[in-house]
Amino acid sequence: MKESMFDVLMYLFENYYMDDDPEWHPDRESLHVELIEAGFTPGEINKAFEWLDGLAQYRDASLPNPQPCRALRVYTDGECQRLDLECRGFILFLEQMDILSPASRELIIDRVMALDAEEVDIDQLKWIILMVLFNQPGEEAAYAWMEDLVFDEYAGKLH
Repeated sequence: MKESMFDVLMYLFENYYMDDDPEWHPDRESLHVELIEAGFTPGEINKAFEWLDGLAQYRDASLPNPQPCRALRVYTDGECQRLDLECRGFILFLEQMDILSPASRELIIDRVMALDAEEVDIDQLKWIILMVLFNQPGEEAAYAWMEDLVFDEYAGKLH
C-alpha cells in the first residue's frame, strides 16, 4: 500500500495535470475513489487534497511579480531540517538564474513545509517546484525550463 502524501501528489500531477487535455479534470470524489483503488490511504489522499488547496489559494491571489532581488534568504531551523544544503543550494541556483522569483521561492518553501515529511530530497524538491510553477499564472517559461531539467535528468538515468 502506498503511504506517502507526496506519492499521491505525484500520481495526481503525472496523471491529470501533465495530461494533454488540461481542461478536463475529474471531480474530487471521482479522484478520491481512483486513488483508493490505486492503493493510497484515505488519510494521505485528504492530506494531498489539502496541500493542493493551499497551492490553489496562492494561484487565486496571484503572486506579486517584483524585479529580481539579490537579497539572501535566511532559512529557519525548521526549514533547514526539511531542506538540506543541497536543496537550499538548488533553490538559490534557480533564483540566480531568474527561474524563480522571490515570491515563487517563498511559495515553494511554503509548500515544502506543508508536506507531511521530515525531510525533502532534491528529486522531491524538483517535483514540488514543477507543481508550484505549473499552478502559477505567468510562470510558463520557468515551468518549461524546470520540466526540461527534470525530464532530461530522468531520461539520462534510464540509459
